[in-house]
Amino acid sequence: MRITQLNIYPVKSLRGIALEEAKLVETGLAHDREWMLVDSVGRFVTQRELPAMATISVFLDAETLRLEHPSREPLCVPLGTPETLDERLRHTVYVWKDRCEALDEGDEASRWLTDVLGELKGSQLRLVRFAPEHRREVEGDFLKPNEQSHTRFADGYPLLVVNTASLNALNKQLAEQGVEAVPMNRFRPNIVVEGEPAFAEVSWAELMTAGKGRLGLRKPCQRCKIITQDQHSGVAPAPKEPLRSLVLMGTQPGWRGAFFGQNAIVLEGVGTTLRVGECLAAK
Repeated sequence: MRITQLNIYPVKSLRGIALEEAKLVETGLAHDREWMLVDSVGRFVTQRELPAMATISVFLDAETLRLEHPSREPLCVPLGTPETLDERLRHTVYVWKDRCEALDEGDEASRWLTDVLGELKGSQLRLVRFAPEHRREVEGDFLKPNEQSHTRFADGYPLLVVNTASLNALNKQLAEQGVEAVPMNRFRPNIVVEGEPAFAEVSWAELMTAGKGRLGLRKPCQRCKIITQDQHSGVAPAPKEPLRSLVLMGTQPGWRGAFFGQNAIVLEGVGTTLRVGECLAAK
């Protein structure tokens, strides 16, 4: 089995960035879900509420986070230094039931995002960055005894692992119903693998990397309406698909709902580099 894609999503629910290699950190892949949009009371905002978030491209280098949209000049947000980050306005923000400490990226970013996406129920949008010293614990219900893990602004886990053969099986099911195939980016994975049968990932407990990294697959990923939305336009070409087909296929035996991919945590190998083409072993 080998890695075929590595993806990060620096700003939660905006477009992702495909990488040839990525650094493994405690919270998953470096810079993944490090920023997010919030409303006026600090609640997280995603494509569930604003599908047009899929139309904003994201670029990241050592100094700048850059957002692009056809209707505006790019927005450039300096990453700053530890000293300048300490000076930024801080907020308490919310991802589901979790309270997180975040740094505000300023009024210019707020105006740009609100101009592009519009207000959300009368609320201006703000861009916030996960506070470097804050720790957001992963729910313990699916971790093994004595395991701990933390993440940033991801829905709940540091990593999402998806199997190419599983997507092929889903697209075969869609074709039989006269529905167009869906691309992998609908599922917003971090690590895409190939070389194992469809839905073999359901039985994996761990993945070992060539660079001595070890990932623990801990919870099936239940999908929401975002996977019905094109990840370039935000439009849903076939409402309820592929959610409906995933339910019919029963991709996660014993679980009710639409499941695709496995949520994972980092067990070993913090600081190592994952690469496209790298071989993995499952157990």
